Amino acid sequence: MNNGLARLVTFVWPHRRRLYVSIVFALLVAVLWSATLLLTFPIVKVLKDEGLGGYVDQKIAILEAEAGAEAGADGRIDGAGFALKAMYWVRDHLMPWVPDDAFDTLALILLLLLLTTVVKGVCRYLQETLVASVVERTVMDLRKHCFRGALKQDYETLSAAGSSDMMSRFTYDMAQIQETLKLFGEKVIREPLKASACLGCALYINWRLTLLSMVFVPIGGFVFYRLGRRMKRASKSMMESMSRIYKVLEEAFDALKVVIAFDNAARHRRRFHKEHKEYYHKAMTIARIDAVMSPITETLGILAVCLLLLPAAYLVLRSVTEIWGVQLAGTVMDLEELAVMYTLLAGIIDPARKLSGIYSRLKRGKAAVGRVFGIVEGEPSVKDPDCPKALPRHHQSITFENVRFAYANGEPDRPPALDGVTLTVPAGEVVAVVGENGSGKSTLVNLLPRFFDPDAGHVLVDGVDTREASLRELRGQIGVVTQETLLFDDTIAENIRYGKPSASMQEVVDAAAKADMLSFVEHLPDGFDTQVGEKGQRLSGGQRQRLALARAVVRDPAILILDEATSAVDAQSTYQLHKVLEGFVKGRTTFVITHSITPTLLSFVTRIVVMDRGRLVANGSHESLLQTCPIYQSLFDARPERQSA
Repeated sequence: MNNGLARLVTFVWPHRRRLYVSIVFALLVAVLWSATLLLTFPIVKVLKDEGLGGYVDQKIAILEAEAGAEAGADGRIDGAGFALKAMYWVRDHLMPWVPDDAFDTLALILLLLLLTTVVKGVCRYLQETLVASVVERTVMDLRKHCFRGALKQDYETLSAAGSSDMMSRFTYDMAQIQETLKLFGEKVIREPLKASACLGCALYINWRLTLLSMVFVPIGGFVFYRLGRRMKRASKSMMESMSRIYKVLEEAFDALKVVIAFDNAARHRRRFHKEHKEYYHKAMTIARIDAVMSPITETLGILAVCLLLLPAAYLVLRSVTEIWGVQLAGTVMDLEELAVMYTLLAGIIDPARKLSGIYSRLKRGKAAVGRVFGIVEGEPSVKDPDCPKALPRHHQSITFENVRFAYANGEPDRPPALDGVTLTVPAGEVVAVVGENGSGKSTLVNLLPRFFDPDAGHVLVDGVDTREASLRELRGQIGVVTQETLLFDDTIAENIRYGKPSASMQEVVDAAAKADMLSFVEHLPDGFDTQVGEKGQRLSGGQRQRLALARAVVRDPAILILDEATSAVDAQSTYQLHKVLEGFVKGRTTFVITHSITPTLLSFVTRIVVMDRGRLVANGSHESLLQTCPIYQSLFDARPERQSA
């Protein structure tokens, strides 16, 4: 956590100049805050019909006597001498401006109070505006950094975290961090300065009584420390609960058609209600801790007031400076000094009360910092080597050498997804990888672009281990078309150009033609400028699949991976796409993951690899596998075309 807070400071640091200026204004607010409280003294003096000039002259006489009595042989000036100089300055520079009439003096003091309040308000406005600017800039930088860091993570780590949890961290948790930064920049800086200014004035008036009133500070610190630890744990638990709420919402809205078709809205409402009840209980834990802090602060504050006022009142009423032989005042205190001491102590308690009110939110912010940096600051398991080997365009072979892989989030007793797979594919060969669901066929080819790395064994491209090659060079040679068509809310042209950002419009059109897209694109009002909508929802399943194929085609990859690429299109479209692929795969090493073998697919596939329970069980031509591999025979016999026949 401390490391997370240190990382957060690094994002604030570039905007430190604005923060420094805001601290200056916070300091001015603190000084003006204590100044308005100190005006209590002249107001009381005037209301008692005692002239301020007479009080200043009387105070100078007392201090002159003390300074003369306490001066050492070397004539040094002690504390009384400094106070005397201050009173001289007041007499010579301020008193000439004070009217002789008591009412006029009171009016002047009230005018000064109003002016001080207005200036303090302006300083507070400027401080909060500057803090808001720093906070917004910091959070903007933090979001960009976290998004960059998240995209650098490996596929398996992000998949295990889940999109709902990531969205919770980027929205709810980030909002907690934003609130924490704002509170820290505004109140956590300003309120202690206000309390410190009042404390300094109180110490100047009577440091003995002031220190006596501070005896409860360590007790308050210990109580808040214990409550803070509970708050931190509860805040983290509440944020995890919010992630689960996001997950329920995401699943319901992503599968909305299924929810409506099966009339299962009530089921999702129950899940939503259950997760919200858990969130409510955790939120109430925080609310209870938050609610108890303000009464504790007020109680400790009243105890401090009593501890100051009782002995101070005794000194004033008895006109003494000691209690039970313990000196508590340098000179006999008067009622006005007692009133100012009380006012200053109240000026200390008010910032303390405000700080206790934001204590819980600061703890929530600390928990959010840990969650946000927990993902983006973690080391990905798939990363670039320190000294990558050169990987020219693929032209020799691809080898899977005794590969073993198990998913990290799998059950402990679950068999590995791949177990001892060895396969060599010469460049330019078209290999169909077949097998039942869960056989490991998709996992095998996902090792090529390094969505994850094998636990044992090696994946070699032209003799270079993929872990020793640059990720950019490796992935730049691979085109992928997945079973789930993943499109972006942009135009058709930009979704195709996603495979090659520098592609010209002619290259985009050519790729669309090869993917058999022109037949429907030409009939759209905006053609290639048509917006596909969120996740491509404005296109049919077959149209989305063709667009995904065109995105891979425009990349001109040396290695092509087709993971159930024709699963969402009809038989006629599948036939046309296979005819397109028959010409496109020439000279490219192609992996076709499928469980449906069709004559058009067999027309350009050079070899078939059969997977079963993570193992490569057969490898050869269609004819030989029909004779020797029962698993392949059952897959071929179960294909839709044969069943319909």
